[in-house]
Amino acid sequence: MNQGFKSRFEQMRENNLASAGTELEEIPVNGDPPIHSFGNARNLCFVWPDGGQSFFNYAYLISADFIPGDEMNKIRLGFSSQDVVLEGYRLETLFAQLLDHVPKTITAIEERYIPQEMVEESIVVKIEIEKQEN
Repeated sequence: MNQGFKSRFEQMRENNLASAGTELEEIPVNGDPPIHSFGNARNLCFVWPDGGQSFFNYAYLISADFIPGDEMNKIRLGFSSQDVVLEGYRLETLFAQLLDHVPKTITAIEERYIPQEMVEESIVVKIEIEKQEN
């Protein structure tokens, strides 16, 4: 596959097909042929309020369930070996974005620090990773 090939998917998603896009930056590695600074891997990174992070590849996302609640909603993401459970407010929009593999990072916010400006957005307050039992 040609390493210089750049997919226009990102430009289509942003509705900006006319932009020139980002040029690939080559990084030499210990005298070996250079590698590119980024790739086309589709990962989803989860960030906790304490700064902890974990990422999963979208290729291993098998199922997703939206569970509405009276006040808070849940999203259960079934990856091949683990489940990720998200809890928060107005998660319907986030669920629709996950369906299209749009989010790259989902950050949990402590409930007491939710800014008033975010009252119309999806807000994740809890992220749990559960190992699947075989």
